[in-house]
Amino acid sequence: MNRGHVVMPRCLVAGVQATAADTARSFARHSHDTFGVGVVLRGAQRSASGRGPVQARAGDVITVNPGEVHDGSPFDERGRAWHMLYLEPELVHDVAGELGAARPASVELERPVLHDDAFVECFEHAFAAVTGAPAASEPLACDEALFALIVAFVRRHTTVRLPAPTNTSADGASASIRRAKARIDDDPCAAVSLADLAAEAGLSRFQLLRGFVRDTGLPPHAYLIQRRISLARRLIERGLSLADAAAGAGFADQSHMTRAFVRAFGVTPAQYACAVR
Repeated sequence: MNRGHVVMPRCLVAGVQATAADTARSFARHSHDTFGVGVVLRGAQRSASGRGPVQARAGDVITVNPGEVHDGSPFDERGRAWHMLYLEPELVHDVAGELGAARPASVELERPVLHDDAFVECFEHAFAAVTGAPAASEPLACDEALFALIVAFVRRHTTVRLPAPTNTSADGASASIRRAKARIDDDPCAAVSLADLAAEAGLSRFQLLRGFVRDTGLPPHAYLIQRRISLARRLIERGLSLADAAAGAGFADQSHMTRAFVRAFGVTPAQYACAVR
């Protein structure tokens, strides 16, 4: 593929999205609702993730957990290339349950960068299968390759999350911040002010800002945009037009939605629509 591009190949398996990238673009802090597993093919990347600073080079496996805030930039102007698969949590939870590894909510990838040559081979086989490579795209072959990939990282690269204390949620957020976060989650289209969120949390605006960043990794407005992007993606997957998806997700207009998509993922909503429909 050409340098400077991020492409989303059409996937043959429900609940899986693929990205093939070769770019010098830097990506702003964002998160996904899915598990992300991929391989750096060329160059090197640095990022800040919820599990610490990351430096990944060609041949390394890169991972991200659902909801984990991260960014990404190349080491230099030559950029980097990677393949990535994004897996709906239900897929991973189902396999973990079959393996008896843990209750589904406790599956968490341990490290943002892995050095595992056997896993790289397993990943590339699965990537080829689910994106329709010749001789690898039979439905049974896709299922087997994807199952083998999930088994490999559940068994070798995940850990069990301990039960949350009674005054915290499963993601570690304090009860007060959880209330403010829930107000955004329940209606990301709604206009909301910092004062509104602080009142919901029973905190001062300063306390709300500091606690929100601590517990979610993002300030409230950036978190709101992430929830709107997630909603827009679901609306696009359901077949809504891009203009209707933008309006339905609370964006000011389609161009606002497009800028948010590109800033976070490097692809436009139109490219995403082509990949998922």
